[in-house]
Amino acid sequence: MPKARLPRLVALFSLPLAALVAATVVTLAQAPAATPGDVTFTKDIAPILQRSCQECHHADGGAPMSLVTYEDVRPWAKAMKTRTALRSQRGAMPPFFVERNIGIQKFKHDPSLSEDEIFRIARWADSGAPRGNPADMPALRHFDTTDKWTIGEPDLILRSKDVTVPAVGPDKWGDFGLVPTGLTEDRYVSAVEVREVNDIPKGGATNTVGGRYVFHHMTYSSVAQGERASGAAEESTSSWPIHEVGRNADIFPPEAGRLLAANSALALTAGHLHSNGKETTGHLEFAFKFFPKGYKPTYRRSTLRLGNGIDVDVRPNQGNQELHAYAVLQEHTKYITFEPHLHAPGVRMCLEAIWGHNIQTLNCVGYDHNWVKQYVYDDDAAPLLPKGTIVHLIGFLDTTAANKNPADPRNWAGGGRRSIANMFIDLGYAVSLTEEQFQAEMAKRRKNLKNRNDFDIGCPLCWAPPSPQNTTSTAQKDQ
Repeated sequence: MPKARLPRLVALFSLPLAALVAATVVTLAQAPAATPGDVTFTKDIAPILQRSCQECHHADGGAPMSLVTYEDVRPWAKAMKTRTALRSQRGAMPPFFVERNIGIQKFKHDPSLSEDEIFRIARWADSGAPRGNPADMPALRHFDTTDKWTIGEPDLILRSKDVTVPAVGPDKWGDFGLVPTGLTEDRYVSAVEVREVNDIPKGGATNTVGGRYVFHHMTYSSVAQGERASGAAEESTSSWPIHEVGRNADIFPPEAGRLLAANSALALTAGHLHSNGKETTGHLEFAFKFFPKGYKPTYRRSTLRLGNGIDVDVRPNQGNQELHAYAVLQEHTKYITFEPHLHAPGVRMCLEAIWGHNIQTLNCVGYDHNWVKQYVYDDDAAPLLPKGTIVHLIGFLDTTAANKNPADPRNWAGGGRRSIANMFIDLGYAVSLTEEQFQAEMAKRRKNLKNRNDFDIGCPLCWAPPSPQNTTSTAQKDQ
């Protein structure tokens, strides 16, 4: 399976660049010489940036400034201290908002900083941001600018129609039509990646990530052609992870490939376009990587959708507002990803699992509508929940002056697609397991537990004895 890159996390700052520069720039000539024991750029800071920041913060990256060389980074030292110290809160950098004092802590593609790294950045900034010994500087990263797909060579690339967006104008939402796949047989997808291609020069100056794009997002599915409205071909319909600016490629588990059916088309049903200050023509490209012919998924995709898009009630000028949604799992379920989705008032979301008297907080994450994030669980840490579990989603909202994201917090807002309205949903996905699959998953998980004093937060029945039904079926299988 192709190795996914670190998420393209986009920009370091949403504040106006000119204001930040005025507040933070100290001329390079004033940088102090390093003394023994100092935290320096070459020895301490550059390795952190290479691992967790430069995927976006390089000359042709999505972020509005490069953080590659000392000369690039030095003006932003104080701002880096401020943003990294936010940790899981709105505005934190890098934007990976998992709260570290509660819940599951093992995720794929996690660029977050350790407490020691946050401390080193602060100490470096407070000591005048010394360069350090050039011999300590790691080799500069090489950034591929050839437009290669991160999932590897795709088996199928589909292209939306071109759209031209004026330099200044209202946002546009709507249906962008059908894109036929051309497939003559069913294929199961192991990975999908979506990117915008436009006529904006690479490396051009921009103060925001949005300045490089015109597509804010696209919600899409694949449907049987000619049956889009009838619903008669439900078995050949698949929904796909939403495309958003900065989103990483989606890699599906080997057991749960997603169907792209014969004679199907991508239905681009809900796109959002915005002006970026320059007339721009662009389109979306959808790249699919297939499992080998003959592959069949062993796990079914769960139909669980957790959230509330109907009676959302967000009051003006009020902090600590909460939204709640509950669902009872009808099948054994393994969560693959957690993807909190609120709108501008959102500041936090938590996911709980309730099994009998046992209530476990699986995760709490900060939320910033500038940086919508998907959190992909490590395989050996993904929540593994028995049927009958009550899953509880909690959204936290703030419409006071402390939250800078709402355009006008004086107004009441209900549910809706636009960012001035609100959503409350977990856009992540899960798979459903048979009893035998569930027991096999738990058996693998128990091997990682040292003794019965060890507890797996996401697996409330891991230490429960196998059910008699499963024990019998396994014994018969071995005969």
